[in-house]
Amino acid sequence: MTDQLLAPTFLFRFSVPLLYRKELWSAKGAALGEEYRLPSFGELEDRPMYADIRGAWSEQGLAFSVRVEGKKQAPWCRSSRLEDSDGLHLWIDTRDTHNIHRASRFCHRFVLLPTGGGRRLTEPVAEQMLINRARENPKPVPVGLVKVRSEKRVHGYILEGYIPAAALTGYDPASHQRLGFTYAVMDRELGWQTFTVASEFPFEEDPSLWGSLELVSE
Repeated sequence: MTDQLLAPTFLFRFSVPLLYRKELWSAKGAALGEEYRLPSFGELEDRPMYADIRGAWSEQGLAFSVRVEGKKQAPWCRSSRLEDSDGLHLWIDTRDTHNIHRASRFCHRFVLLPTGGGRRLTEPVAEQMLINRARENPKPVPVGLVKVRSEKRVHGYILEGYIPAAALTGYDPASHQRLGFTYAVMDRELGWQTFTVASEFPFEEDPSLWGSLELVSE
């Protein structure tokens, strides 16, 4: 028996459909149904799958949700320590460029946390983060522009976020129907669940390791 030298997720470039939804956000959040579920190709490496990730798009922006199950501990979240917190991290390239290893101004990173905000650290958090080693940064996103909502569950949580077009440099679905994309659900108790490659690869700063979302109208 030979040792596996390369992870299966490293050998392929993954592309999945992102379905259209006219209304992405309301007072009740995103409420994305089963048809909006996104895969985690970590299943190819038998990595644990504990989070249900969903997403949708419209001309007004993008919406995502995650449902985390199987926890025995409360999520650990701090708005002052985004990279160390439990939550959903999203990387989005509005030009779907895979031949660069350093992020352009069209590459974004957003962090959604179920708690960790407010004076008592009980409010959900939505923040833009800069990508390490980026050649250029996207335009700054004003505080409060990205919407977030969370629900506490007995063995986990539900977390939903809305990223309006104004928060996405270069977002133009009419001209660019594909987005570079990856995600990581980070959890101190359950580990990381990612879209494609795992944390041993530098996907946090290298867009060539991201997959793609195809903006499907129907």
